[in-house]
Amino acid sequence: MDEKTPLEGLKVLELANVLAGPSVGMFFAELGATVVKVENITTEGDVTRKWKLASEDPDTDISGYFSCVNWGKSSFAVDLRKEEGLEIVYKLAAECDIVLVSYKPGDAEKLRVDYPTLKKYNQSLIYSHITGYGLENTRAGFDAIIQAESGFTYMNGNPGGPPTKMPVALMDVLAAHHLKEAILLALLYRERTGKGQYIEASLFKAGVSSLANQATNWLVGNKIPERIGSDHPNIVPYGTIFKTADDKEIVLAAGTDKQFKELISLLGKPELAEDERFAKNQNRVINKKEILSILQELISEYRRDEILKLFEQKRIPAGGVFNMKEVFEVPESKGMVLQGTYSENKKIEGVRSIAFTTTDNLIKEHLSPPPHYAEHTEMILRDWLGYTEKQIENIISKGVVYARKK
Repeated sequence: MDEKTPLEGLKVLELANVLAGPSVGMFFAELGATVVKVENITTEGDVTRKWKLASEDPDTDISGYFSCVNWGKSSFAVDLRKEEGLEIVYKLAAECDIVLVSYKPGDAEKLRVDYPTLKKYNQSLIYSHITGYGLENTRAGFDAIIQAESGFTYMNGNPGGPPTKMPVALMDVLAAHHLKEAILLALLYRERTGKGQYIEASLFKAGVSSLANQATNWLVGNKIPERIGSDHPNIVPYGTIFKTADDKEIVLAAGTDKQFKELISLLGKPELAEDERFAKNQNRVINKKEILSILQELISEYRRDEILKLFEQKRIPAGGVFNMKEVFEVPESKGMVLQGTYSENKKIEGVRSIAFTTTDNLIKEHLSPPPHYAEHTEMILRDWLGYTEKQIENIISKGVVYARKK
């Protein structure tokens, strides 16, 4: 049984969908908060319920994509176009501490679920808004486009090859992390002052703020980052992929001259550490093509497991290039896997959104699996808002809410 977590009793109303907002909701569920996911009747819930691989079960409403950020939540389906539906959301907002939304600027006002409206029902509400570009730009925030417009896609790819989008919606993930920090700050501020807060975080600004050294390579060094594959623009050898004798791949991260010296010594060429072309990192950057060619020739004489073991013994930073199956065979991955059962005893697995530990284990150990669409509608109406069975039947019959049949 879980110990009581610091955020137990905190209530979150999730009016967001897809990835960024729901990942924030799952973060708070993992910290012990109660999270109600409000789903749109007209779309039959979060669109990611339908984003399935060809290999997935066509008959379930819980896709692999949906299950990545929706553990530990309850699902409530309502039609916000109906006045009674809005009134229910207002009642829920009055009960909650945090509201998560991901509307384009102006859309929350049209739907009448904007901050000034909800604040009338709850003065201490923390209203958390994820946008694509900020409040002055009404464009929708699609990760693929924002990866491109924040500079990531241009930089990503092999030399001479096309720009390449990363295979994870990284802008959503980054924006969600910024929003989590802002909400925790607002909770602390509310604890001290009693005041609620309106928070806005955008995918674009989260992307730009995460450009790190690539941004300053331009701002300071006046050099536009170009596609260099997995190589690092400032360090050699760092990030480069090398092929081993068994046709597998490894990556090196020798960030210091000392590490380079140890690397080249282990590979049987200690004299290269004294070579003026390679002795210092900046010289290796200048002569990158030559040193990387030498390293590939030397590494190709070893099998992957063999050379990684040697590198580990000498504390030389290196790792294997793992596929997803191999990732979850790494011992450190085991504690990240969530396991659960949904209808008809079907097993489901997911990955924790929290990747830290605390002395007193402040993270909720067990999470309920991702909810079916409208699975908890009746329970929330009855237990949260005090509706009678007759009232519940009435609003279901009028299409104000939808409840999943048991």
